[in-house]
Amino acid sequence: MPYINKTIHGTPYPEKRDPRLDQAPLKKWTHDIITQTQGLPKVKKREACLLRVTFLLKPSQFPKNCRFGPDLDNLLKRFLNALKCTVLSEADGTDSCVVAIEAMKVCAETGTQPGAELELLPVRMPKQ
Repeated sequence: MPYINKTIHGTPYPEKRDPRLDQAPLKKWTHDIITQTQGLPKVKKREACLLRVTFLLKPSQFPKNCRFGPDLDNLLKRFLNALKCTVLSEADGTDSCVVAIEAMKVCAETGTQPGAELELLPVRMPKQ
């Protein structure tokens, strides 16, 4: 698989299944990920990869009562679920081809668009 490096623009939202929440922004983020990764190379069968992602969050996503922002695992859940529709769609087990993850969330600097910096790197796995 080739090395993939892509900036995805949009406002990152975590996976939340609370029906009381407005689902439109959450669905928009999923849509943004899918549309902006559609043309990228795909991880193929029998290939493994390392996922690096940095979520660039709006300052408003770091409220005083939650100063570290949304849960990183929930941000990753929505992100990986969207990638299953594009770059991971042909891999064995879709997102199970991700054998290592480096992830972080930061507040987007002034003048920087929110979104995510995505990197997928090939990993050579021992033959089974």
